[in-house]
Amino acid sequence: MSEPGLVAVFAALGDDTRWRILIALGEGEASASALAGRLPVTRQAIAKHLAVLEEAGLVEPVRVGRELRYRALGSELGRTARELDRIGAEWERRLALIKRLAESPADGEASSSA
Repeated sequence: MSEPGLVAVFAALGDDTRWRILIALGEGEASASALAGRLPVTRQAIAKHLAVLEEAGLVEPVRVGRELRYRALGSELGRTARELDRIGAEWERRLALIKRLAESPADGEASSSA
């Protein structure tokens, strides 16, 4: 995943309202009006938050008759999770190397103690 993609996802998820919208959409599709009824936010604010989530690739609009509903997309979250796992594994590798270096005797110490 490109860094701008990660930045967009984290920026979108960094807002509490957008996080709650995404959780609500994880339970099933909903319109902006339905989401506004569930959350203490106006429909207009919900629409703006949905636009940010859509831009980040976290939700998509679905037309059902005359109603526009939104659904959560797990693929972008999956890519984000894999990237975080990759970063975590790299840090674990680096920390293990630092630990090995810290616990190994220095080159001169072993011969000077004899």
